[in-house]
Amino acid sequence: MAIVEEVDAVLRSLHDVWDEDAVDEFDHALQAAARAIADGADDELILAAALHDLGHSPLFGEDWAEHHDCVARDWLTPRFGQRVGWLAGAHVAAKRYLVATDPGYVTTLSDTSVDTLDHQGGAGVDPAFVKHPWWADAVRLRRYDDAAKLPNGLGASVEDVIAIAKRVLNQHDRR
Repeated sequence: MAIVEEVDAVLRSLHDVWDEDAVDEFDHALQAAARAIADGADDELILAAALHDLGHSPLFGEDWAEHHDCVARDWLTPRFGQRVGWLAGAHVAAKRYLVATDPGYVTTLSDTSVDTLDHQGGAGVDPAFVKHPWWADAVRLRRYDDAAKLPNGLGASVEDVIAIAKRVLNQHDRR
């Protein structure tokens, strides 16, 4: 199966997968992509935003609950490169960082995000995270993630995400 077909299958497999109360993971993915696009993010960051929760897909089995960030990183990296994989995988570290450094941030989190925080290590600043050259973009991705939980919220289309995936693949192949 071609990589873009895999992306399409993973995205569509998120229909009716509920981690949040307000939206399923499919709508969440497309809303996160739309937030990144509206923010002027580059293609790699948009793709990471769209696919950061792909570990919730039933295509990856049922072991995703505590390590869905690692599933995303490990699936995306060989397909789209280190940056896309790292950004998607760092969305939990970014949440922990924001809770530790921004006193009002925790009040912006959904109930589900608050509930999972303890299982993800609680508030904390990982020195390796903040020393990483892409950490600021991971924080941006986290903000898209947090804002992408609106019932009937505006999302990108699957076709938009596929087009972005194709562009990232083309850029990745040229490196």
